[in-house]
Amino acid sequence: MTDISLRLAAAQTIARDLGALAMSYFTDRTKLGTSMKGAQDWLTVADGTVEATFRTRIAELFPDDSVMGEEQGGGASDRLWIIDPIDGTANFAHGDRQWCISIGFLANGRPEFGILYAPALDEFFMGRRGHGASLNGKPIRVADTASISQSSLEIGWSNRRPLDEYLDRVRRCFQAGASVKRAASGAMGLAYCACGRTDGYAESHINAWDVAAGVVIAAEAGAYVNDFFASATALKNGNPIIALAPGIVDEGRRLLALD
Repeated sequence: MTDISLRLAAAQTIARDLGALAMSYFTDRTKLGTSMKGAQDWLTVADGTVEATFRTRIAELFPDDSVMGEEQGGGASDRLWIIDPIDGTANFAHGDRQWCISIGFLANGRPEFGILYAPALDEFFMGRRGHGASLNGKPIRVADTASISQSSLEIGWSNRRPLDEYLDRVRRCFQAGASVKRAASGAMGLAYCACGRTDGYAESHINAWDVAAGVVIAAEAGAYVNDFFASATALKNGNPIIALAPGIVDEGRRLLALD
């Protein structure tokens, strides 16, 4: 078994264990310990506990690997795990099932595999570079939508960018005939593009832990995905993200104006 295969196998088990841990908080709201890091920037006890548990498991199995996470930080490494312990924390805190655990692995700066586990929905997305993408063990592909006027797009909102910029982007897409929505989990947005539930996901600024898994899953399912990690500052400062079904790439990129 190769090093990547070994890590992917371990990550699948760890993700399911973390999902069970997160669900123990989700189903018992008295344990949530909800607080705010900023406007619409939610934090629960589960976020810290899930990430800390992940770090312990990786340290036991792969002591020379590094971990970067939303809650405890981290930096570049030749073998880097990137975790968002609860992506969609606002949903999680409100009892909405649209949230997931996101685990990505980068080797020498290149995303090799990603896992998104949404335990409240019983959905397990996985992708490995060069090996395709799956949902609950079955292969997935992007939609064959060929026109923006037939498309369903998700456009994430970031409070790190001007609100008018976001509203203008949404307006352009509506005016071009697209249906536009926002579900508040960038990781799940990429997964939904990958399996054809939407035709694209875009956000003007997003952090590495939100997309490290999803970029692999979406690309391996056949989506156009911008090279989020090409910038040397992506890990520290984040970047725009855009993923689109092949049939709407040209018009979608023009309307979204993010790459």
